[in-house]
Amino acid sequence: MGIPLIQQFRIGGYLMKQRLMRRERYPLAMMLEPLFQCNLACAGCGKIDHPDEILKKRIGVEEALAAVDECGAPVVSIPGGEPLLHTEMPEIVRGLVARKKFVYLCTNALLLERKIDEYEPSVYLTFSVHLDGNRERHDASVCREGVYDRAVKAIKLALAKGFRVTINCTLFTGEDPDEVAEFFDDVMEMGVEGITISPGYSYSRAPRQDVFMNRRESKELFREIFKRGEDRKTKWAFNQSSLFLDFLAGNQDYQCTPWSNPTYSIFGWQKPCYLLADEGYAETFAELMDETSWENYGAGRNPKCDNCMAHCGYEGTAVDDTFANPLKALRVSRKGPKTTGPMVEEPPIQYLDDHRDPKKLPIKQTG
Repeated sequence: MGIPLIQQFRIGGYLMKQRLMRRERYPLAMMLEPLFQCNLACAGCGKIDHPDEILKKRIGVEEALAAVDECGAPVVSIPGGEPLLHTEMPEIVRGLVARKKFVYLCTNALLLERKIDEYEPSVYLTFSVHLDGNRERHDASVCREGVYDRAVKAIKLALAKGFRVTINCTLFTGEDPDEVAEFFDDVMEMGVEGITISPGYSYSRAPRQDVFMNRRESKELFREIFKRGEDRKTKWAFNQSSLFLDFLAGNQDYQCTPWSNPTYSIFGWQKPCYLLADEGYAETFAELMDETSWENYGAGRNPKCDNCMAHCGYEGTAVDDTFANPLKALRVSRKGPKTTGPMVEEPPIQYLDDHRDPKKLPIKQTG
């Protein structure tokens, strides 16, 4: 595992408290999107597909900290857009660190060299650098040459200055398992703390829709990648639970837990997760938790969710399973994800065969 013990203990204590209080729904991590503006236009992301008046909007320091306090999650991930474009980001981060939140500041690293002295190393702060593969693969993913080299240079600088650094890697169709394995070797040799991996989700605003895999393709790809990691000299450290990795390899029949990773953006609390952009917003965190029709989301429950295996929805499920079945989680952690044998069955389809308006589809009752 690529997660420090202090973070594991703090999160474990938080989860135990929620269970003792018998809370049905609670967040594991919060996503704070303080802006949508970015200095890249990646093929698989549509955050910048907004009018200029939206791209110019920012969440201020007080609003950001108030949202984090309202949510109460121990981990805060700050994506975007590109967060380093936000002039008040250092102050937001300082406020979160002062609250002892574990902050993952997500960045493409193009501005990291220039901005890094505005931040202080802390066990509570991690730069999560976006790298979707080797030089050729990543530059193609972000639609600009030279980004990989600049990101790697910034990673080495951040590590030299004592910062925690992880890699955020999203995989798309056409990946070569051997190349991905070599890329994992490379980033481990850089000295990063861990890798966060996820298959790309077909985000509706993304400029290209042909880059996304279906669930079967994702599982087959991850099995092939993990198979290549079984006997390598360089051991890969992942910033995720062992059971989530096992889920990616098709060995766990999890359903999405969308409330485990709520998102607050310039529009408010997003229903039900940051990947579904057109489902509406809540004004308060309590309204999001209490009034969202959670039963209408997840694979087999909504056609928009059927191919999703993203960590924002399934990591929370895997963590709950880890608490419920610690011996199973320990076995998977020691042996790694299973890469042979039959995969678990896909969730049964519960929605009606009518795709005209998935938001309003009635849910079939199942026994």
